[in-house]
Amino acid sequence: MAKITYIEHNGTEHVVEVANGLTVMEGARDNNIPGIEADCGGACACSTCHVYVAKEWVAKLSPAQDMELDMLDFAYEPDPERSRLTCQIKVTDELDGLVVQMPERQI
Repeated sequence: MAKITYIEHNGTEHVVEVANGLTVMEGARDNNIPGIEADCGGACACSTCHVYVAKEWVAKLSPAQDMELDMLDFAYEPDPERSRLTCQIKVTDELDGLVVQMPERQI
């Protein structure tokens, strides 16, 4: 299990425990975190679970695959270094302390 901090665009923080094997998106959904819509339910078919990963965590995540990179083209104000889709980040013990921030809006 990992503690993940979700930061809304307005700065409101939500620290929740997410079980290993779930995605960061599922952790947000299961804990009613506002700002992650996840319209496609985690199929990597939209960009409504887009977040900015805290700089100190970027290198600790596995790299985004081509499908995720394609979907990020549709995200609101993607950052080439920090943007990720939370449906593509699997929770493990190594992600304990992960911090993600939601964009102003999801597209």
